[in-house]
Amino acid sequence: MRFHKTVYRFSQIKNRTPLLFQSSTQASRSFSLFKSKPKPQRQGSFGIAFDIDGVVLHGRVPIGGSPQALKRLYGHSGSLKVPFLFLTNGGGIPESRRAVELSELLGVNILTWQVVQGHLPFKNLLKRFENELIVATGKGEPALVMSEYGFKNVLSLDEYASYFENIDPVSQYKAWTTKQAANRNNRLVRGHNVSSERVKATFVVSDPVDWGRDIQVLCDILRSGGLPGQVNGDQPPLFFAADDLEYQAAFPSKRLGMGAFRIALENVFNR
Repeated sequence: MRFHKTVYRFSQIKNRTPLLFQSSTQASRSFSLFKSKPKPQRQGSFGIAFDIDGVVLHGRVPIGGSPQALKRLYGHSGSLKVPFLFLTNGGGIPESRRAVELSELLGVNILTWQVVQGHLPFKNLLKRFENELIVATGKGEPALVMSEYGFKNVLSLDEYASYFENIDPVSQYKAWTTKQAANRNNRLVRGHNVSSERVKATFVVSDPVDWGRDIQVLCDILRSGGLPGQVNGDQPPLFFAADDLEYQAAFPSKRLGMGAFRIALENVFNR
């Protein structure tokens, strides 16, 4: 069995053609989601798309005069003179919450429709997986992100792993703890018996925190056909929100991103 995955992202990495890659042309259809949003008053003849990390923010600190530059895009009444949005491969929290966070850090009023994070195209899969059991992983609150997109039966990988005793053999040696909202004594999640029902899809929503645990559990899900510890079945699809090898965070040199995690997972799975 070979590793099958799909990457939703807005631009291709140079010289790389990922296996079963969802093209940037198809992913760009997600922009149709904004057509019904209220249009800012007094629009200019053009709009601007800003990246966030390394462009307007360095970690949580504004870069240079970015707050002042953004304020010039607004009129005296607070309405937009020039429409703009933030387009980033980052994520892990709902766009509504990211908009509030950016507003506080940059000192301007950012609306939800102005935030396009790497996992937003997952909305396009709602009809396919809305009522299916799915697992989401990554920093922040990946299950909340997917729930706000409309997926009704989603668990974070933290929660999902808690249903399987000893699935992470080194968990007792880890100094940190993870939120395990799932109740071990109640195996039902909205009508789904998690410990005996196959996962229909997995999503890497943002940069994973516990690479070792996540690679192990994802391999279990993919190799077993969606139910760790069981015989092989059809491999459920695996979706990545982005495929960046590195990204600029608060540290002076770039940090490993979802693309690095994807390479590690793919190599382990295919050995």
